Amino acid sequence: MKIAFPVLENKGLDSVVHGHFGSAPFFVFVDVDGDSVEVFENPDQDHQHGDCNPMSALGGRRVDGVVVGGIGGGALKKLNKDGITVYRAVEGSVKENALLIKAGNLPVFDPGQVCGHHHGVQIGECSH
Repeated sequence: MKIAFPVLENKGLDSVVHGHFGSAPFFVFVDVDGDSVEVFENPDQDHQHGDCNPMSALGGRRVDGVVVGGIGGGALKKLNKDGITVYRAVEGSVKENALLIKAGNLPVFDPGQVCGHHHGVQIGECSH
C-alpha cells in the first residue's frame, strides 16, 4: 500500500507529518508493504485557498492513501473521488504514522473534520 505524507521538512521517515495537505512543501511517499521511501517537492504548495489540486501536489503519483493532520474539504473530496483514502495523522513522524496505518490504527478523515483555514489565515474551525 502506497501512502503519501505531507511534511514541512525533508527528513525522510523522521519527518513530522504536517497539519495541512496542500501547503506542505514536501511529500514523503512510503510503500508500507515494501518499505520503500521517496520524497517529492510539492509543486502546488502556493495555490490560492480552495484551489488545491491534489493530484498535482502529489506529482501525479498514484497512492492508495494520504496521512495528514488537516485537509480542506475540496482536497478531501477530490482525493476521495480519485479513490484515495485520507487518514487522520497522530502527532509524530512519518515512521510512527506508517506503522499505525499498516496496523490499521489510523482513522479515516470525515468531511465534518476538514480545515477552514489556509496559510495561517483563520476562516473557521479545524479538527487538528
